Amino acid sequence: MNILKNRYFYFALSLLIIIPGLTILVSQIARKEVPLSIDFTGGSLLEVRFDTGEPAPAEIIAVYDTLGVKDAQVQTTDKGTIIIRSSYVDNDLRDDVLTALETEFAANVEVVQLESVGPSIGKQVTSRAGIAIGFAALAVVIYITIVFRKMEHAFRYGVCAIIAMIHDVAVVFSVAAIGSIFFGWEMDALFLTALLTVIGFSVQDKIVVFDRIRENSGILRRLNFETLVNHSIIQTLQRSINTQLMTVEFLLLALALIGGVTLREFAIILLVGLLSGTYSSIFIAAPILVLWENKEWRTWFRRKENTTA
Repeated sequence: MNILKNRYFYFALSLLIIIPGLTILVSQIARKEVPLSIDFTGGSLLEVRFDTGEPAPAEIIAVYDTLGVKDAQVQTTDKGTIIIRSSYVDNDLRDDVLTALETEFAANVEVVQLESVGPSIGKQVTSRAGIAIGFAALAVVIYITIVFRKMEHAFRYGVCAIIAMIHDVAVVFSVAAIGSIFFGWEMDALFLTALLTVIGFSVQDKIVVFDRIRENSGILRRLNFETLVNHSIIQTLQRSINTQLMTVEFLLLALALIGGVTLREFAIILLVGLLSGTYSSIFIAAPILVLWENKEWRTWFRRKENTTA
């Protein structure tokens, strides 16, 4: 089985998944409508239930306006509750909001969920998330370079692992951006947890494949590099697929289907991200290593040049 034969098809398939979602995300950034939760932006989230039915969103926004909160956003849920997002609301103002809602709509208001994050805390979470991802990437390159130091071009293994990890991160952001359009998903603390988990699993899978290449390079010295890598992928293929499916993916699929609305976004993003990690270990990281070894970019435009001539 020659897996590496169709490596450019695998690259194209990944781009087909990544580009639409990242295009949506870039457009959201341009419009300053990035679907970030209050965990990153700072603000307050109030989920309430009215015992006399649901007021119109415009009426709730009007109540917030009278109390000086001009950026309230209202969303209804399938649980019969209303979620109100706004800039940061302290305890005193929150009590005033609840009192005003009960007075305005002559109803008892049950608080289902309440979250408040100050703007400074939201900025810290964002900056620390970026630092964590950057540190993880640096640690991977250093670790793989040290472990593979006896291999020729050991640094390439670390770089290819980072490229594949970026691929998995891009898939996660693409899925989150598409979900924000169709399902109203937001990037929150659970999203960050899923992202860091995907990075950890992704790196682990790459190291397993690369380590088998290292072992085979001492045993199968007569094989050319591409055949050696292909043979190593096949040896690890069953382990990679079975480990992910049996230990993680079935559990996450069950969690996504019956785990409730609160965990559904987290489970789906983690499910897709881990699948991407397994996929990129086999079809992205190792093929890029072969592409680099063969310096294939030298021949990408040769046919075109010959045709012109």
